[in-house]
Parts: sequence; structure tokens; C-alpha cells
Amino acid sequence: MARNTLSRSLHDVGLAAWFGGTLANAVALNAASAEARGAKGSAKVADEGWDRWTPVNAAAIGAHLVGSVGQLAGNRRRVARQQGVAGMSALKTLLTAAALGVTAYSRSLGRVAHGSPARSGTRPSKVSRKQAAAAREQLDRLQWVVPALTGALVWVSSYAGEQQRPGEVARGVAQR
Repeated sequence: MARNTLSRSLHDVGLAAWFGGTLANAVALNAASAEARGAKGSAKVADEGWDRWTPVNAAAIGAHLVGSVGQLAGNRRRVARQQGVAGMSALKTLLTAAALGVTAYSRSLGRVAHGSPARSGTRPSKVSRKQAAAAREQLDRLQWVVPALTGALVWVSSYAGEQQRPGEVARGVAQR
């Protein structure tokens, strides 16, 4: 098997940043923003934090996608010949598409909520306009979905690595 160090690194580092950054923001930033002075201060802290994270997250996602394509290209024979690899690849693709969709939708909700008064990053204040309040309420529920999906991708990626053990490859090819 050929080495795919660059694509594997892009895949893994991009996924780690995507997972870790969204988890940290859900755990810490959104909750900590409630400590700012008043509803406008809470919104400002959360909005600024997420605005700063967005370009880093975009780069992380881009690195992960480039690495994923490289991994798929580098393992195309295994995908075709080793039992279980095509199914794992399909699952990774589905999870990646779902995480991308939720990430994009969450960003659009963040734009709607941006600047509206809030009790925390994802909890609207009583004086928020209806559309912004609804967006923050949806963000409150969705803030855990991206870390859950990307965490599942980490798990499936670990499983994929296990499928590359010589004994697993031999067994999977023989079963195919």
C-alpha cells in the first residue's frame, strides 16, 4: 500500500479542528457569553467569537474535504476489493454531508440572530425580535449536532484505520 501522509494529515487535522472548535464553542463560548454585561453584551461576545471562528472552521472543513478526497483516491482499490470498506466510505460520506449541512444551516441562523439581544450565545433575551429569537432557539438545539456528527466521523475514521491492518485487508479481500 502507498503512503497517503499528506491527505491523511489534512483529513485528520481538519476533522479535529472542526470537531474540537464547535465543541469548545458550544461548551464554553455560548455559555460564557452569558457573563457579559446585559443582553447586548452577551450577544456581542458570542457573535464576535463565532465570527472569529468561522474562517478557521472553513479552512478546517476545506482541509478535511481535500484530505477525504485524497484518502478515497488513495484507497480506491481497497474500496472496490475489500469487504466492508465501501460501506464504511459511504457512511463517512453521509456523515460528512450531514455535518456540512448542519454547519451551513447553523451559520445562516447565526447571521439572522447576529446583533440581537441574547441571554447567552444561543438563548435569546425577551426583547429579541421574533425572527432572531427563533434563530437563537434553533441554534441552542443545533450547537450539539455538529460536534456529534463530527465526533461520529472521528469514530468511523478510527474504524477505517483498523480496516487497513494487513490481517483485516486479507480477510476482507478473501470475503469479497
